[in-house]
Amino acid sequence: MSTITALCSNQQTLSGSGSLQELPALLGQTPGDALLFASPSFLNGSHWPALSASLTAQLVGIVEVTQEASPQQLDEWVSAWRGRCRTVIAIGGGSTLDAGKAFSTLACHPLPAVRYLEKVGDTPLSGERLALIAIPTTAGTGSEVTQNAVVTDTQVLKTKASLRHPNLVPDYAILDARLMEGTPAAVLANCGIDAFTHLFEAYLSRHATPLIHALSTTGLELFVEAWPTIALDDDLGEASREKMLIASWLGGLCLASAGLGVIHGIAGEIGAYKTWHHGKVCGQLLLPFFDLLADSGYDRQQQLLHKLNHRLFPLAQQQFPAQHLKLWIMDNACSPFWESDCTLTADEVTELAQRSTNKNSVVDYCADQRATLITQAWHTAG
Repeated sequence: MSTITALCSNQQTLSGSGSLQELPALLGQTPGDALLFASPSFLNGSHWPALSASLTAQLVGIVEVTQEASPQQLDEWVSAWRGRCRTVIAIGGGSTLDAGKAFSTLACHPLPAVRYLEKVGDTPLSGERLALIAIPTTAGTGSEVTQNAVVTDTQVLKTKASLRHPNLVPDYAILDARLMEGTPAAVLANCGIDAFTHLFEAYLSRHATPLIHALSTTGLELFVEAWPTIALDDDLGEASREKMLIASWLGGLCLASAGLGVIHGIAGEIGAYKTWHHGKVCGQLLLPFFDLLADSGYDRQQQLLHKLNHRLFPLAQQQFPAQHLKLWIMDNACSPFWESDCTLTADEVTELAQRSTNKNSVVDYCADQRATLITQAWHTAG
């Protein structure tokens, strides 16, 4: 029996240069009384002054999001704003979008945030939430179209988990690549490799179907077109950032349906302990994962890799597609995302390898293999 694919997407997605200016009109389709969740970079950038004049009358307040939201922070926001707004706007990177998404549903639920979290909670979300508009300023997480909101507690629970429900997909998404203008090359690379990892792991997922393969391959083609020129400060760079933004959206759509793999199974556990950039963590794990794929004897995995390589690089057929893709990504990166001064202790490596999972990988990687991925990605000490 074939696997059934269930896709949950935005009610409406606006894409293209200048689409941010459609936000006031979109607000006219929501209940109003909007609370804005925004990143500092957006609020201090050039686009907010031009937009704020048309939004001020409809905003009840602004919440500045400076890091991944913790359960405690979410409870504070709910206590401060519950009942005072009917619409949530989230503008920023993945952390900002996830914070707005999490608030939008927790404001409609009576219990503290931790009670609804995967891994540690005991109560399912009902699906009720406030109206929600998501506007990414980075191209990586695809949070504007996913069914989950990541919550991170590195202090008390030592966990990185999600609030999850199909209704957490925002009503509206706006994809305006102009919001990425001036983004440092390192950030573009760290976020872009996160988008790639979402698409790649969904493509290789044991739950992938022909529909997921079609969508993820399209996203990976856009990634290949955009990756070498994403940091250029010209028309080509702008076009590349728009392609990466769409690739990121497709990655979010695919991961929500097919799930992710061992890279995110490890990265999620690292995020519970370290405040490292999630995309960079995924990128550093991706490179040794390519090596693991190159040595894989699993026929189905090799077939998928050869098929993908032919689609992405039709004029450069390679006997070893995983290694070819690894070298191409490194050779064309605008910033060396794989370089890091961060270290892990031997005890941390052991704990991370044991706590992590394979998620939806088609191959089950044992704890020793996961430990090898970790030690190849970071220096170890002690």
